[in-house]
Amino acid sequence: MDLPAPLAWLVDEAGASPAPERFLAELGGRLLADGLPLAGGFLSLAVPHPIIARRIWLWRAETGTVIESLGFAGSPPSQAGHDWLTGIGPVHEDIVGTAADSPVLGWAGTRPFDPVETGRLGQAARFAAAPLAALAAQAALAALLEAYLGRRSAARVQAGALHRGTGETIRAALLCADLRDFTALSEETEPTAMITALDAWFDRVAGAVHAFGGEVLKFIGDGVLAIFPATGAPGEACEAALRAVAAARAGMAHLDTVRQAQGLPPLPFGAALHFGEMLWGNIGAADRLDFTAIGPAVNLVSRLEGLCKPLGRSVLISGAVAEQTTTALLPLGEHPLRGIAAPCTVFTLPDD
Repeated sequence: MDLPAPLAWLVDEAGASPAPERFLAELGGRLLADGLPLAGGFLSLAVPHPIIARRIWLWRAETGTVIESLGFAGSPPSQAGHDWLTGIGPVHEDIVGTAADSPVLGWAGTRPFDPVETGRLGQAARFAAAPLAALAAQAALAALLEAYLGRRSAARVQAGALHRGTGETIRAALLCADLRDFTALSEETEPTAMITALDAWFDRVAGAVHAFGGEVLKFIGDGVLAIFPATGAPGEACEAALRAVAAARAGMAHLDTVRQAQGLPPLPFGAALHFGEMLWGNIGAADRLDFTAIGPAVNLVSRLEGLCKPLGRSVLISGAVAEQTTTALLPLGEHPLRGIAAPCTVFTLPDD
């Protein structure tokens, strides 16, 4: 039988949609061209993630643009999409499936939908079940990879960067940080309390890194290695890293105040920033890989962080970062670094 154009597309072509945002824009455009009075739409997919319950894509018919929103644990499956659509017109929603984590499709009209139009939207949702199942599986995999690898690294792995020894040379600002006297503290603290302290520390550092466009590459014990890739001028990456380390330091100062009120010891830390080239890609054994950064720049920032305690500073900054930024820094002279041939010119923040 002959199907309306949107349904024929859902049967024949939608399964090849490369991403949920493309699926939503294409389906919305085809329904609009088929005479439905659409002002916008949303697609909500459940994802397995520590804090994100759903990823939501919002489509505006007037411009054809799609933006992404996030639904957090505890919110209704369609809440974020429904709230957005309510602002532009009357809303119709369909849950595509019977499970609690089924995809949700919603549409806003330029006027209230009549019964025939509501039936056509419901029919489209039924035909969308198969392609949405595939897209939901892709979104779930992406969420898992992002939770463990970070968004940029996860995207690389999903794009097929799976072979050992493959990677690319990138320029980036690096941040290396860890807690002071962690071994002694862990021996004096109950394991569950120690995990709580570590989570609080990582929240402050990783939150600051992500807020300023960086990516955490790995947690190593009580340590963090993060990068701020230089996608534009090197100074932009360095400024972002400086703002992130300042934000992390402010967050840790607040955390120490809270811990003091609870009768707990503070969590002193050291952090170092450097700028340079590194190989970003796959290393490891034949059957167990790690997507990470390696190279002299990574070695230097790690050694520089080790100087924080001897110099009595919480933040140290290399000359390579200082050359790329207009932020006022306090020079601390040149210092030898273990395993690094040339001494490193070292700076710190003026109020450190």
